[in-house]
Amino acid sequence: MTISTTFKNITKTEQTLAALPLRLIAGIVFTAHGAQKLFAWFGGYGLDGTGQWMESIGLTPGYLMALMAGGVEFFGGLLLIIGLLTRPTSLALAFTMIVAIFSVHFSNGLFMSNNGYEFGLTLLAISLALLIQGGGKYSLDNQLFNQESAKTTS
Repeated sequence: MTISTTFKNITKTEQTLAALPLRLIAGIVFTAHGAQKLFAWFGGYGLDGTGQWMESIGLTPGYLMALMAGGVEFFGGLLLIIGLLTRPTSLALAFTMIVAIFSVHFSNGLFMSNNGYEFGLTLLAISLALLIQGGGKYSLDNQLFNQESAKTTS
């Protein structure tokens, strides 16, 4: 498989508008949550505080786990908003949500009122939908895929 073929497979996307609201809303939410972890924005605890908390629940080393989760959420959210590398980004975000669900929320049941996993499950579902369909008609992936396809057919 050539680099060109791999790139086309990664950026290929369904030509619908369905991904647009999923990308924008999930992107904003993920970016904000990542900013809480990385920069202590929006009432977050930053890397030190988040790292200490992650260490306390057994995710070690806590600082590295906070950096990884915050980085995936912040930068992944930004990539979703612009629709760039939507499929691999969605895979990383889905994995992050699985870890969050089972390491923090699952034992509390479904509902958010009990710190349950319903919010994480919702973000996981959105991430999986984007993984399957790609960034959609109005994404940078679509623009790049069309440019790459035009090169290989001419």
